[in-house]
Amino acid sequence: MAPPVVRGTAAWRYFGDFRDLLLAGQVLVLQVAHPVVAAGVRDHSGYTEDPWTRLMRTGASLSIYVYGGAEGARFEADRLRELHRTFTGFADGRRYSALNPGAYAWVHATLVMAPVDAQRFFGRPLSPSELDEYYAQMCDVGRLLGVRERDLPASWPEFEQYYRETISSFGPNETIRTLFDTIATVGKPSPRLPDAWWRPIRKAHARAQMFLIRATVPAELRTRLGLEWTAADERRFARTRRMVRLLGTLVPPPLRTAHMRWVGKLNVWLRAHPRAYRFLP
Repeated sequence: MAPPVVRGTAAWRYFGDFRDLLLAGQVLVLQVAHPVVAAGVRDHSGYTEDPWTRLMRTGASLSIYVYGGAEGARFEADRLRELHRTFTGFADGRRYSALNPGAYAWVHATLVMAPVDAQRFFGRPLSPSELDEYYAQMCDVGRLLGVRERDLPASWPEFEQYYRETISSFGPNETIRTLFDTIATVGKPSPRLPDAWWRPIRKAHARAQMFLIRATVPAELRTRLGLEWTAADERRFARTRRMVRLLGTLVPPPLRTAHMRWVGKLNVWLRAHPRAYRFLP
């Protein structure tokens, strides 16, 4: 039995760490590399038209089921299952559902691995005891979301093997190409932002995001996707890691997750007071 996600436990410390944001692109690529997830995103996601809203909603959802308390997590889990129940269609002549157990578990698995990867790249790798506690807590979160117990391995070492084996079956697909195109052509987050300002910002953001994707996607998948990686890129990433690691040491541990905890509490309050949404922009 895993301890609840409360102050001081592994999931509380690492799931919402600000450095996790650096792996947002990697997580998206790994999720849509799964053929069922790719089909669902292609047919039902509006991220290409309004990626900023989609990003904010995803962050709010993640914050609730980890930092929103047991009641908030149950509410969000019920909402997500009901939403995904409507995401069905056909891919390669076969009917798919977003609640396909393997695909649903895989999406959760990418969210489980991302904070561990973030610490490995940009912080201090989790100890074996921290990994055991963290994984047990995230499995409990997965069960709240409807991930069947048998669809995720029982221990962290088994999970790592499952993760590697799943990625070994992935390759290029249309949704990944669309994701890369969206990164390069994403619209302004606000219509008030002048085009002359946004164009260089978008170019720099796309360059940085694609660099982080190339750096953090597993090497075998990076090769299959045709993403170039050079010795110069490796040196640049090493410098980036050192810089982010230093920044992380300057931020007190409780503040590293403060943004996600605040968003989680805010969203729980908004769920209980839906009329407040009228006052949001």
